Amino acid sequence: MSLIRIWALARKETIQILRDKRSLILAFLLPLALIFLFGFAITLDIRSIPTVVLDYSNSTHSRELIRKFTNSGYFEEIERASAENRITELIDRNRAKVGIIIPVDFADRLASGSAAIQTLADGSDANTSQSILAYTTLIVNEFNLDRLRLQLGESAKLAQVNLQPRFWYNPDLDSQNFLVPGLIALIMTILGSLLTSLTIAREWERGTMELLISTPVKPLEMAIGKLAPYYVIGMVDLFLAAYVGVVIFEVPFNGSLWLLTLFSTLFLLAVLANGYLISVVAGSQQLAYQLSMLTSFLPGFLLSGLLFPISSMPLAIQVVSFIVPGRYFIEALRGLFLKGSDLNVLWPQLLALAVFALFFSVVAGRKFKKRVA
Repeated sequence: MSLIRIWALARKETIQILRDKRSLILAFLLPLALIFLFGFAITLDIRSIPTVVLDYSNSTHSRELIRKFTNSGYFEEIERASAENRITELIDRNRAKVGIIIPVDFADRLASGSAAIQTLADGSDANTSQSILAYTTLIVNEFNLDRLRLQLGESAKLAQVNLQPRFWYNPDLDSQNFLVPGLIALIMTILGSLLTSLTIAREWERGTMELLISTPVKPLEMAIGKLAPYYVIGMVDLFLAAYVGVVIFEVPFNGSLWLLTLFSTLFLLAVLANGYLISVVAGSQQLAYQLSMLTSFLPGFLLSGLLFPISSMPLAIQVVSFIVPGRYFIEALRGLFLKGSDLNVLWPQLLALAVFALFFSVVAGRKFKKRVA
């Protein structure tokens, strides 16, 4: 293996990237655009749910209950309706997600020991509806407890269980702390696979591959020389995205930078080799782009645990997720960012990424060797 030939190929590829404005945009602007777009646009925190209230009772107790809803921060009253069809109209027009109906005899039934209210939620948004149900139950229970304390008097002691929840690593349950490390992995997946998948296909389309094949360069030298500039770009993008996550989105980083570099290197090797394999197989930039998005972006977005917990997926999908490198990288990033985990905890993810990097590198090398032969 000749280092001079590898350096010459890497230099040629770097010059080609610098001359291609599309590659530069993909390499440096796309990661920043994605992390800002995803970081600000995607949030799992459901607050200020648009709420319309129909209070037939208009009593002290009904107003107290409504205040508990609006002061919770989860519900935002947008209108006080005078009829049920107004609630239906606002939900139909997507201006409200939930309607709260308090019957006219609410105060009298409450005094007699049992009262009911009705909530109408927009079930087309299942996640928000489930949150509405949970928040509503919590607020009504709190209202009932306050009523019980009032009836028994201040001196009465209630036998109750006091829940003292503690959320480790993310005390405020900020979804950005959960999402940003995953976004970094997704960005690296897209960039590593997409940029690399075009490199060999571009040589074939431009007719320069025959010239490269006629040189003494070996397949391994070709792979290293072609991938080296993209590895440097990937690491620059990685630390740039991590810096934005820590500084702009205030995601804590409690782990080791050396471990972050190690995990990122293995992951980049896996996705770069995967992109190189696609490029060798595809033969055209258009097909390489489509295969790259199909095999990198979709699995990385849907099956890596970025947004959806893998444990909630069907068993068959959970099995498929084991062959998605992004799954292990996201687990490692969340461990490094939020938990400050070390190799004693993250060695399974390290081993899995090493296997993926080795597998894709070997397959890509053998496949390219067949093409030049």
